[in-house]
Amino acid sequence: MTTLRVATYNIHKGVQGIGPSRRLEIHNLGHAMELIDADMVCLQEVRKLHRREQEYFTLWPDLPQAEYLAPNGYEAVYRTNAVTRHGEHGNALLSRWPVVETQHEDMSDHRFEQRGLLHATVQVRGRPVHVIVVHLGLIPASRTRQVAQLARFIEREVPAGEPVLVAGDFNDWGARIRRSMRDIDLVAIEDVRNATFPARMPMVQLDHVYARGLKPVRQFIPKGRTWWRMSDHLPLIAEFEI
Repeated sequence: MTTLRVATYNIHKGVQGIGPSRRLEIHNLGHAMELIDADMVCLQEVRKLHRREQEYFTLWPDLPQAEYLAPNGYEAVYRTNAVTRHGEHGNALLSRWPVVETQHEDMSDHRFEQRGLLHATVQVRGRPVHVIVVHLGLIPASRTRQVAQLARFIEREVPAGEPVLVAGDFNDWGARIRRSMRDIDLVAIEDVRNATFPARMPMVQLDHVYARGLKPVRQFIPKGRTWWRMSDHLPLIAEFEI
């Protein structure tokens, strides 16, 4: 058996705080990727570029954030969800294993929220594992429709019998998403709650890792007092046997 360690982390575009007191955390997040030591890191709210922030912060990295955050030996895959006045951001995957195919699908449910999914086929010891990174909407009805779209995408794009992981920020404060994911045969470890938001005083688990065709082993939040400084979310780590 091979144990896969999968992390999901909403990095809040690498910046914390608001107004003139905001601070750049992308460098600390780079160290965090090393500490997480996951085979696959699924990231949300990742900047490809932002011209205004680049001018404001003198230490803004020259590379897009996904490439900057990738530890040595990892492959970085990024796809844009949202285009704004000064730049764009989206989902990313950092993978220790080779990525053989990628695609993106728009999941925007209305014009006020630009959302999408990133799908990557990763070769793990010669076996394909499908990794889907999502960031669902803020409105419950939108999330319901987005999960239905996710189900159609998996049925269309993932061959039957091949393992699939779905990880990301589901923005759900209750149990509706868990029930909806079970309905499409995607399961997570549910005997332990790992609150991931807000990072300073976690109250609810918005971030999840679901799987089909993989055996869940455990999930946890890395220990340490400094995680709350880097983003408004905490990272969630899940382990599976393949």
